[in-house]
Amino acid sequence: MAALARPRDGRIIGGVCAALARRFGTSATTMRVIFLLSCLIPGPQFLLYLALWVLLPEEKTATAAW
Repeated sequence: MAALARPRDGRIIGGVCAALARRFGTSATTMRVIFLLSCLIPGPQFLLYLALWVLLPEEKTATAAW
């Protein structure tokens, strides 16, 4: 499984769903649909999303050494 980090590409708002999709080997669209459906049931899903947005590191990019 891939490391849990918010990717720089393929993200819409904060990259949380894209990061979870990479981690669990599914598409980002599937993860976004699952998140939206989970918002229909009571719980702290939105707060969890915000917490992950703040706590997950951003994906590092390889930079060329000059």
